[in-house]
Amino acid sequence: MHGPASPGWLLVALCAATGAYCLLRMRSGVEEQRRAAGGEALMGFGMAAMAVPAAAFTPPAWAWPAFAAVFGAAALRALWAARAGAHHLHHLVGAAAMVYMAAVMAAAPAHQHGHGGADVPLLTGVLLLYFTGYVLLAGVRLLPVAGAGGAAVAWSDRPEVARACRLSMGIGMLAMLLTM
Repeated sequence: MHGPASPGWLLVALCAATGAYCLLRMRSGVEEQRRAAGGEALMGFGMAAMAVPAAAFTPPAWAWPAFAAVFGAAALRALWAARAGAHHLHHLVGAAAMVYMAAVMAAAPAHQHGHGGADVPLLTGVLLLYFTGYVLLAGVRLLPVAGAGGAAVAWSDRPEVARACRLSMGIGMLAMLLTM
């Protein structure tokens, strides 16, 4: 993405750390969690790669179509998984947003990005609204519940850490959409 360098590097660090944690979650004994963690790791590392500031590294012309192809495949997988449950639709929206951002980056030269919100395209606005709502809802889900406690759970199986991981990726998606 073509935004300021310091926030760009912070976004890279956030997304890479989230992707790394999702890789740890893939060791879970719960099959559904392993599957979700794999997709989230791909999203985290993909977001980190796309967020590298253009001043540090300008990707070759083939990189953006490659990102679009990888996340297009992830979107198809999420669409297929959505047959089993609606909670997979968020992964579909996230992967589709990544395809959209890669297509926009491939179609326009670097100097046209980072416009600061002037003339926001309709799809970008819709995605901003969706991810803002998602971030707010994910933040509320992190609030502690009175009387919540229980048996010790493995670090990679902690649901609140997985929710925080998803929240950070939602915040990262918002930042990427805003700098587009």
